Amino acid sequence: MADDQQDRHLPASARKIQKSREEGQVPRSRDLAHFAVVGSGLLALGVVAPALAGWLQDFVAQALRFGWADVAAPASMGERLAAAALNLLLVAVPFGGLMAAAALGANLALGGWNWTLKPLRPQFSKLDPIGGLGRLFSKHNLVEALKASVLALVLGAIGAFYLHRHLGEFHGTLAVALPAALADASRLMLGGLGLLLIALALMAAIDVPLQRHLYLSRLKMSHQEAKQEHKELEGNQEVKVKMKARMREMVQRRMMAAVPKADLVVMNPTHYAVALKYDEAKMAAPRVVAKGADLIAMQIRDLAREHKVPVLQAPMLARALYAHAELDREIPVALYGAVAQVLAYVYQLRAAMRGEAPMPGELPPLDVPPELDPHQRAATADAAQESDQ
Repeated sequence: MADDQQDRHLPASARKIQKSREEGQVPRSRDLAHFAVVGSGLLALGVVAPALAGWLQDFVAQALRFGWADVAAPASMGERLAAAALNLLLVAVPFGGLMAAAALGANLALGGWNWTLKPLRPQFSKLDPIGGLGRLFSKHNLVEALKASVLALVLGAIGAFYLHRHLGEFHGTLAVALPAALADASRLMLGGLGLLLIALALMAAIDVPLQRHLYLSRLKMSHQEAKQEHKELEGNQEVKVKMKARMREMVQRRMMAAVPKADLVVMNPTHYAVALKYDEAKMAAPRVVAKGADLIAMQIRDLAREHKVPVLQAPMLARALYAHAELDREIPVALYGAVAQVLAYVYQLRAAMRGEAPMPGELPPLDVPPELDPHQRAATADAAQESDQ
């Protein structure tokens, strides 16, 4: 396991990042959320501070004003407390909603929206105490603990320094009238929160790239994992080879089954064989039902002879058909004339064998365009190359 972890130095692929998101693993920054919460709260306080100070003054004055009837009726005091709590909630809930939205926005800004229920599934492996110790002292948790400790020290030092510098002003608020005391306390609190906000901004600026780095580090891949993922995406090469061999075998079997029904087989004596079939009622042109080279060509020839299918030696036409005609497709238009000559010869030969016509002579020269013959093209290219030299 340790060796496997040390070997994880390849960057995470897009597929692994997507799988980690499906499992609920996304980069998040608590410091960015803290900054967003404090910053939004401080901004809201700064905007509504004048109105809030006046409202707070009226609220305190109203809460502390009661008469003999209120004292004589304890139930009325409970009603007054309930009304005061409701008024405080009407102010606190919007502030809380704003800061919650800021925290949500900060998390979405870093890791984006990610909806999955997989983290809620029970994982009994996490009940293992030994495995729990490993996770407790993991690199991520150690960094988080160190960062939280540093943040606590920094914020505590800033708070202590600010209180020490303004302790006299805080004491002074006790000696002035309530409106002035509220205004002074608001100003002092906003000043202290501003310093804390600056510290949180610096920590967030450090933590955001750090969290991205730690997240991608946890997802790094070994060579074996990258190879396995490539196999899953592209398919196992051995399986693909076997599938292609199986497909070739099926195609060859289908070809061989079609040879006995062919009208003729055109051959280059030893290398190429193409079986043709033509039905005037169903086909616009002759169709290639089988073709092959070398050993397959010999198998087509033997099977054709076994089932009394004419086999004609027409090397140039056989090469052109093999190179340019597709299996189970009609022959190229440029070869219509040559194939028509061959079919006419075969039909005349069959008629002669039935005694309906005289025996034809030798197969006449076929009209095969030279550019369709692979051998002719190769010879022309070699001649052109020699003339250039």
